[in-house]
Amino acid sequence: MVWKKTVTGSALRGSIAAICGMAFLLFGYDQGVLGAVIGLPSFRDEFDNPDSILEGIIASFYDLGCFFGAIVAFLTADRWGRKGSITWGSWIMVVGTILQTSSTEKIQMTISRVLTGIGNGINTVNVPIWQAESFKSQNRGAMLVIQSALIALGHPLSTFMGLASQQADPSSFAWRWPIAFQGFFLIIILIGLPFLPESPRWLMQHDRVEEATVVFAALEGKHATVNDPKIIRERDMVMASVQRERELGEASWSEVFTEGPNRNISRVLLGAGPYMFNQWSGINSLAYFLPITFERNIGLSTQLSLIISGVLGVQYFLVSWLPYFFIERAGRRIVMILSAAGCSFCMVMIVIMLEVNTLASQWVFVAFCFLFFDIFSWGILPVSWMYASEIMPLRTRNKGVAIGVGSHWLSNFAIVFFTPDAIKNLGPKLYIIWAVFNAAFVPITYFFYPETARRSLEDMDEVFLNERFGVTKCRKPGPRKLETDSDSELEKTYDGKDGMNVAHQGGDFKN
Repeated sequence: MVWKKTVTGSALRGSIAAICGMAFLLFGYDQGVLGAVIGLPSFRDEFDNPDSILEGIIASFYDLGCFFGAIVAFLTADRWGRKGSITWGSWIMVVGTILQTSSTEKIQMTISRVLTGIGNGINTVNVPIWQAESFKSQNRGAMLVIQSALIALGHPLSTFMGLASQQADPSSFAWRWPIAFQGFFLIIILIGLPFLPESPRWLMQHDRVEEATVVFAALEGKHATVNDPKIIRERDMVMASVQRERELGEASWSEVFTEGPNRNISRVLLGAGPYMFNQWSGINSLAYFLPITFERNIGLSTQLSLIISGVLGVQYFLVSWLPYFFIERAGRRIVMILSAAGCSFCMVMIVIMLEVNTLASQWVFVAFCFLFFDIFSWGILPVSWMYASEIMPLRTRNKGVAIGVGSHWLSNFAIVFFTPDAIKNLGPKLYIIWAVFNAAFVPITYFFYPETARRSLEDMDEVFLNERFGVTKCRKPGPRKLETDSDSELEKTYDGKDGMNVAHQGGDFKN
């Protein structure tokens, strides 16, 4: 491990957040970059003027690669570590980017997008886990909101990159440069990773207790030492969680799909849900093909479609910061419920405006596209990328999150594959489907999803130990500040119930 305790406290946490943010920015950029170049004459000439089916194949095979990358993470990341997995994922993306940029045949472009997707799939499993395991619960949600905002920033960045390079048309530089620009983010990630620590919880899981304690102290601040009571308490709480999980034996793949004392399958299903909500909201039916959505639905020119898409993306990025100010106070559940309801309403209005089909209604359609992205960014977007890593037990966290991310990418693949042809053949009926899905997310979230805001990762273990699968009773955020001198909030909440009183066992360890 190259990392040395030279940067501590907020500077260290900020550095981890910056590298995680760069990975999310790359993720957002990748979502929009093909849509920004696929309509350029130089791209269409290079690949023999692809029809809507081939457009879907080229776009969606990236998402299929991301699905395979999530499976790779499922199989390997517990061995490679969070940071090591991100390093491997980034190098795979470097190779994929080089092959995409140099493509001259449809098969090369398709295969290289699969390869790039594999790297990104590995990263999208491990980046949220690394960050969640390195930050306290008070900061965790806010930091993931920032990362979600950076996903949103990547979209207009790719759109404006395509708009700028359009000036080079008919040279192939017009589409090769926006794709090659992925390498800029990857260079920053690969340079920064060696100077940052591994997840302390992963280190504890692999019996590297001294290293983990040093990381806990470094994350706390420059005045903290490995002997501080606060650091010892945090170390012992995580160690107790590891010990409790080890009593059940080594985690196997089949264990993730069984209920057991830790309620693994319940957590897997609940963790995968927000990832699915993200995709089946219809966001990428718009985001991947926003310029051609405007071209084919309301007849705008390629250049005007790119400009409007870029402006929409900038607004999407700016408003996506708003959850930073309320997601910990309001909680994950309420923002998800309100966001899903608002997205459903926007989709209904989009359908109505396209059916009316006047000049005025076409511009109202554009306005509701703007509003849909805004409302999506206030709830579904940030919650979908944080929830699974907040509820999975440490021993199966990587596998459980990998399944959730895999479901995200498999859904993304299906949606992106069919969208170009659906725009052509279904027209406004496509958006009715998304309206129904968004409406369904509201009762599902209300009845089944426990609240994770302001609760430690270990507190969530207690939530699931004290609730059976079904309607949740944990519907409110935890206290404003975590208890540091007594038992955690969940220990108090469930004290004395169903024999689950949390007792002190073995010195400082809490079980």
